[in-house]
Amino acid sequence: MKYLILAFVFVLAACNQAQETSTADDKNTSPDTTLLPPNFTGQQESLEHPEQTSPETKVYANERFKDVTVEKTGEHVFQVQGKAQIFEASFNWVVEDGHKELKKGHEMTDAGAPEWGNFKFTVDVQKERDNSTLMLILFESSPKDGSRQYELPVLLY
Repeated sequence: MKYLILAFVFVLAACNQAQETSTADDKNTSPDTTLLPPNFTGQQESLEHPEQTSPETKVYANERFKDVTVEKTGEHVFQVQGKAQIFEASFNWVVEDGHKELKKGHEMTDAGAPEWGNFKFTVDVQKERDNSTLMLILFESSPKDGSRQYELPVLLY
């Protein structure tokens, strides 16, 4: 009887694990990053200003950042804006090309956690190789050890 119960628990655990694996393989994004559709606002206040987002604008979000958009304002200049729920209203960013960090910095929001603070900043960065892709990564630094937390990768065009 003990062996029968043990075998049943083992089969049940194996079935559950196989289901979790297939679900994770079906996703195209990492668990802490979500690419939202251009018309998604998520809040009533955003509906009052529909002109803020054009149809081709991509909106990025995760647990700590939301409504993040990028607009190319010059040949190598990008304006980044959105909201963040960040400890002490301070977050960091880095621009990578897939091989190395090209530029990094830090910014402030207009409110610290638990509030969602607004931010807006400009990045002036140029590709070193024509065939590379620039990726802006927004993140919160851990107060414990300085490691990156809640990374949000944002594609720069």
